[in-house]
Amino acid sequence: METNHKTRVSNIEDPNGLSRQSFLEKAALVGASLFTVPNLIAESSNQSRGSKIGNSKDQSISKNKMKTRTLGTLKVSELGAGCMSISANYGPPADKMQGIRLIRSAFEKGVTFFDTAEVYGPYTNELLVGEALSPIRNEVVIATKFGFDLEVGGLNSKPEHIKKAVEGSLKRLQTDRIDLYYQHRVDPNVPIEDVVGAIQDLIREGKVLHYGLSEASAKTIRRANAVHQVTAVQTEYSLMTRDPENNGVLDICEELDIGFVPWGPVGMGYLTGKIKPNVVLDQKTDLRSGFDRFSPENRKANLPILDFLKRFGKKKGATSAQIALAWLLAQKSWIVPIPGTRKMDHLEENLASIDIQLTPTDLIEIEAEFSKIKVYGGRMNEMQMKIVE
Repeated sequence: METNHKTRVSNIEDPNGLSRQSFLEKAALVGASLFTVPNLIAESSNQSRGSKIGNSKDQSISKNKMKTRTLGTLKVSELGAGCMSISANYGPPADKMQGIRLIRSAFEKGVTFFDTAEVYGPYTNELLVGEALSPIRNEVVIATKFGFDLEVGGLNSKPEHIKKAVEGSLKRLQTDRIDLYYQHRVDPNVPIEDVVGAIQDLIREGKVLHYGLSEASAKTIRRANAVHQVTAVQTEYSLMTRDPENNGVLDICEELDIGFVPWGPVGMGYLTGKIKPNVVLDQKTDLRSGFDRFSPENRKANLPILDFLKRFGKKKGATSAQIALAWLLAQKSWIVPIPGTRKMDHLEENLASIDIQLTPTDLIEIEAEFSKIKVYGGRMNEMQMKIVE
């Protein structure tokens, strides 16, 4: 594991987090009704909103002071919401109304950046996000993705397929434009210049406002950006998965003024400390059940990571998940993590990470400790890694 990258400092406010157990207990006591019928719109440091959803009068929902960050020229909340796990891939789908309440609650607490994809479900997550955000469409940024052929299988980024895919996404998302449209995986059979050309057509038509790349190499990012400015690159990045630091992706983003969006910012859930070695992952509905890193043996071997995060979090008055998110926020001002959850108390916990301040000394300590820890298991299975550039 690489350990000598630059030390960075966040500009987030003073810490007021708790241990995960205490945090969730207190959230349950003071905020149970708040998550059931949320309504109060949290005010961003750079933007206020007047819309309201629901009729709760609980004012505690606005405790977090969500700031904004910029991906290229696109302004978003400093934490986004990865919506995938509500509908697919990390277990059976959640109840639709539960998902709608969670997405709207995230907005009311200041989140303006919501991430989905046509392949999540497939299609069902876009439908959920579209319904949840339709009353506040003009106040949020919606990101979705294309690039899979959901009829015959495999990758497909041919221009004609992209133009067909965008129409389906627009309909499901109940919108006339997609704020950020990612190529979900790079298609080796279609030159990236042709892909960007198709996106440029959609931008001219007003159907897409910005575009991005997911799990692309630094070389492909540079080629794409030479045709049209790339707004954001999305790939897995967390304390457990440091590839973007070593493969040139973060460097090229900084050089070309491209935003970076880490998916899996809490290690696909592992860094929360909740996925113990004895937890059984559903082989039919949870992709992680087939990932080497999530085998019972490797979950046990990686426990030193959780032990350190628990000890360090105790010093900062924060949970392990909050430390993982605060660490990402401290890396660069143009990094916007998109943690995902289907549970209201975990949403509250994740968003409280913006209140955790990591000092230069904290960041040095984290790097020093992680340099002693080996991470066991690859981040995805062999089939999925074959389509990662």
